[in-house]
Amino acid sequence: MFLSLDYETALESLGYDYFDEVPAAEFPAHILRFRNDQLLPLLGLDSQDVTDTDFIQAFGKFVGVRPFLALRYHGYQFGEYNSRLGDGRGFLYGQVRGTDGELYDFGTKGSGTTPYSRGADGRLTLKGGVREVLAAEALHYLGVRTSRCLSLIETGEQLWRGDEPSPTRSSVMVRFSRSHIRFGTFERLYYFKRRDLIEKLLNHVIDYYYSHLISTQAEDRVEQYVQFYAELVERVAKLAAQWMAAGFCHAVLNTDNMSITGESFDYGPYGFIPTYNPLFTAAYFDYYGRYSYGNQPLICRLNLEMLQQPLGMVIPVGDMEVGLGQFDGYYYNYYRQLMLHKLGFEEVNEPEGNDLLKLTLEFLQKSQIGYHGFFAELAQQFDPIWRDDVSKIFSHSSFFESTEEQLLLGKWQELYHHVLQNLSRDELENVAWRLRDKNPKTALLRPLIEEVWKAIDQEDNWQPFYELVGKLQAKQ
Repeated sequence: MFLSLDYETALESLGYDYFDEVPAAEFPAHILRFRNDQLLPLLGLDSQDVTDTDFIQAFGKFVGVRPFLALRYHGYQFGEYNSRLGDGRGFLYGQVRGTDGELYDFGTKGSGTTPYSRGADGRLTLKGGVREVLAAEALHYLGVRTSRCLSLIETGEQLWRGDEPSPTRSSVMVRFSRSHIRFGTFERLYYFKRRDLIEKLLNHVIDYYYSHLISTQAEDRVEQYVQFYAELVERVAKLAAQWMAAGFCHAVLNTDNMSITGESFDYGPYGFIPTYNPLFTAAYFDYYGRYSYGNQPLICRLNLEMLQQPLGMVIPVGDMEVGLGQFDGYYYNYYRQLMLHKLGFEEVNEPEGNDLLKLTLEFLQKSQIGYHGFFAELAQQFDPIWRDDVSKIFSHSSFFESTEEQLLLGKWQELYHHVLQNLSRDELENVAWRLRDKNPKTALLRPLIEEVWKAIDQEDNWQPFYELVGKLQAKQ
């Protein structure tokens, strides 16, 4: 079925300055462990018509209809420029047009060595694949703009890794995303001082991913470039707000992990925060907390600022500075809106909305109760009677046991009660619905992931994994 899709040559048509053609590795086994049937309608496919063999043929044995492309890019990694990057264990399998009219990539991970493998084996551990499937599904259903996993196939090899008990099992994953063009794709071209290639790539990005900027009134490409950068700033600010509201720490926000479409992707040592702690750091190798949870908006803004260097070869820097100047406002407004949704409200007038957000974060940080648990408990305990009686707020909860927690909660309860009083009784039904919709019971914390992996690793029992995926997709 996948071989019969109408593949496009959008990126391939740019030419060999942007990629290398590479072969796929041959694997001793092909066991389909995950197939994302929810993505198939977007490809115009019926899940009942797509067999496991179809997945294995296309994304395990890599029977393909086009060349496989290892993309070239550089990037700033923990603030240091690295010119030895590029797709080192994956490639662009193909590009297809979705039923929504948008162009999508099939990108592999763990599919073998490329010219950019830097001596590594080009493989993906099975645990790494499992973690990425879970992260992508969790984030998608939490409302984060993210890539998703189309398939995960165990490949029967034994791998040696310094950060996992070894030998460990191998896999190949296929990522489904809008684009694999990164900030670092442009940075590489600047490194070689190729203004012509930057302009060519920028035209491609606008034509395929920002085509709404093209109009008869804006014949001047430079004006389109300025508008593109301004919109990218807004998209990235919105993405950072989505991460923060979801309690998600990406962990490795290098510029080669920043998508030019403002989409979240490439999940390695990520972590969901157990409690509200801006200093929470997910990657064990992030010794100084550069990519801590609380630093994410700042780092995203910095990466956008650094992108001005390559784009400055074709876009006036002053115009980009104007666009970047909107980042903080975009971020706060989106974050405020998302957090109010988690609290059950569509909108709250100032200053009450700002005060409620501030008090919520202050309570969560000082009490150190579970971040996700607090909102899930709020969703479960909410009762319209809270509008009439402040003493009923969380009155049936054992969540807040200590005197200190109860004192911290008191001020928050009063303000939450005040905001509820501004709503009609009919609007309280929407509050209850929004609380349930935005705050699932299941939080993808590390102990839960490790529990699922233990069943796979020790017993080859995949049922807990499938059950967890089902809960994430159902927002339970």
